[in-house]
Amino acid sequence: MRRTGLAGFREVWRTVSSWCRARRWWSPSRRSRCTSRWPGRLSLAGPTPELFAVPEGVSLSDTERAAAQEAHRLTTASGEFYYDGTGLACVAGIDAAEAVRRLQAPPVADGELLDVLTELLEDPYAYDMDESLHIVGVTSVPGGCVVTQPWGYAPQMPGVLARLSAGTLCYGLYANPKSGNQGSIARHGTIEDSDLHPGGGPDENDTAEQVLASYLYQHNAVAYTCAFAGLRPTDRRAVTGPPDVWVELPRRDYWSH
Repeated sequence: MRRTGLAGFREVWRTVSSWCRARRWWSPSRRSRCTSRWPGRLSLAGPTPELFAVPEGVSLSDTERAAAQEAHRLTTASGEFYYDGTGLACVAGIDAAEAVRRLQAPPVADGELLDVLTELLEDPYAYDMDESLHIVGVTSVPGGCVVTQPWGYAPQMPGVLARLSAGTLCYGLYANPKSGNQGSIARHGTIEDSDLHPGGGPDENDTAEQVLASYLYQHNAVAYTCAFAGLRPTDRRAVTGPPDVWVELPRRDYWSH
């Protein structure tokens, strides 16, 4: 949810300051150019475009304006909810059936595993992590699909991301309740980047598009993860459940993948 008034001012200014520090623009002349241009541009993407003066000739491009509109739609559709402890993999361009095929994961349909799932949904931490880690939910959404585990990090394990990202892009998230949000990028079966911080401030050498995204999805790691993969869910069901299907991951080493 985008903030207004003094809170909005502080949020935009914090993002701008982080961007300047990330690029080590410490000289007075460079920092002046940075801070005179970016607050106005970022504020144009939020609900309070009048928050900062916008220098002449500075505006959002059509692409940036579309990104801002989608961010508003996505964050509004998902709403605010508690997701600490949740693991996600957002996969571009494939549906739930294809994700299940790539993971070679049979549906949880009956038997003892269904009983385990029923108890997990009632109390996600009633079982040891080793017993519950292999159950994940998979849901098709516009733009691709989401693999979720409301109680653990399985969707973000390297072996899972590598299999899901064959021929496409995948962004993994684990909302670690102890150390914060942890993100990973997989592309074409390879882990491209890890130890990222979705929903946080800009990082060193971020592009203008990444700076804008860090503002639009600040404090909303789930929406950032979906947006990075180009997913356009209309609600939060793909994250919180019930998913299209619960499946059982095969027992294998997902860390060395």
